Amino acid sequence: MAHWVQELHFPQLDIPITIDRIDPIFSNSNYFPPHNQEHTLYLSNLDDMIGVRVFTPTVYFYKSKPHDEPVVQKLKDALTRVLVPYYPFSGRLRETTDGKLEVFFGPDQGALLVEAHSDVALADLGDLSVPNPAWIKLIYRFPNEEQYKVVNMPLVIAQVTKFSCGGFSLGLRVCHCLCDGFGAMQFLSAWAETAKTGSVVLNPNPRWDREIFLPRNPPKIEFSHTEFKRIDEGSTLTERLWQGKPVQKCYRISREYQARLKILAQRDGEFSCTTFDAMTAHVWRSWVKALDVKPLDYELRLTFSVNARSKLKNPSLKDGFYGNALCVACATSTVERLVGGCLAETARLVHEARLGISEEYLRSTIDYIDLHRPKRLEFGGKLTITQWTRFSIYESADFGWEKPIYAGPIDLTPTPQVCVFLPEGGEAETSGAMVLCICLPEFACRRFRELLMYHGFE
Repeated sequence: MAHWVQELHFPQLDIPITIDRIDPIFSNSNYFPPHNQEHTLYLSNLDDMIGVRVFTPTVYFYKSKPHDEPVVQKLKDALTRVLVPYYPFSGRLRETTDGKLEVFFGPDQGALLVEAHSDVALADLGDLSVPNPAWIKLIYRFPNEEQYKVVNMPLVIAQVTKFSCGGFSLGLRVCHCLCDGFGAMQFLSAWAETAKTGSVVLNPNPRWDREIFLPRNPPKIEFSHTEFKRIDEGSTLTERLWQGKPVQKCYRISREYQARLKILAQRDGEFSCTTFDAMTAHVWRSWVKALDVKPLDYELRLTFSVNARSKLKNPSLKDGFYGNALCVACATSTVERLVGGCLAETARLVHEARLGISEEYLRSTIDYIDLHRPKRLEFGGKLTITQWTRFSIYESADFGWEKPIYAGPIDLTPTPQVCVFLPEGGEAETSGAMVLCICLPEFACRRFRELLMYHGFE
């Protein structure tokens, strides 16, 4: 059964990159007022959470195409067109007097498209099915750019890198404040379909609608919101995580293994467990055991985002909304309960946290952020699971050159307290397997691998 989980390896690389050209991409939009008039757009508190003030970097690899098709020009033309209905991506972010972000517009803004080339071939990059931190050069960053900077930055930054074999990559940074993962897929799909057809294709039409998430007056905080609170580190977790530089590990999890875990996780038959519940519970338990966290009575946190679109009824979100409609779920457990209990017990905790996200919880989150406006991410006793398997990232990134060989993130840095579930791409895309990526200190890697592969089957 060990073949159901396969450790994936990626080579250590130093990819030579030469930047050839940097062009702003301006929208032909007539949405903009004259420059002597102020024009801003409201961002909701869900767009302005501390964990959302980031750019989401992704990379897409494409095989060489015949007839020397003008890839860069095709992407530029399509982006110029799609920035008309998606004109907010042409603006910039700024802080208002209370520290809240808003979108504003002015001259010489727009998106950014960078042209680059490399003297190596795609084959020289090794396995393109596994995220590799060495791909960092394929995603453009400004010289001396501050980490987590989003204010006064282009909100879409694209880099096209051509390789010696004729293949190329699209490295993309989109500001999370404007869209969550589902919104990013909607924008990417519109750009790709527009590139295919040569005219704007919108399915669905984009909607801003951020006013749906206005805070209540007076605010009404109905839940404890442990996910945001600072917790003093009373365990060995942080110390153990940073015993040496964390290393990224990736594993292919077969459909059969996921199904087996799901059966084990709901063996008491008392609740309907999802694959996400089972996988998340298994990873959380394996992570804590591999790190040998002490003391046993210390309470740990597991957080993950829940798409709240279907939860909203008053009013409901209309199709085409591409902003952040994610709410952070949080499960808690003592170390002892995780390492000494069974998979089904932990899966129930994940299940209950996921179902606990309601419209009331979302509204309470909005009010909590409005009152407290957390300024830093809290990592005390926490593991965060990020699920990309829900996104149609391969289908959305077909610009007319077929689906990419790989589509997704490059690495998990700078924090080792994040685990990502990715869809498997390439020729194996229909296998139902996922790629699990996590950062671990060297001493914990072997133990985590053993637990991930065998626990529950012996």
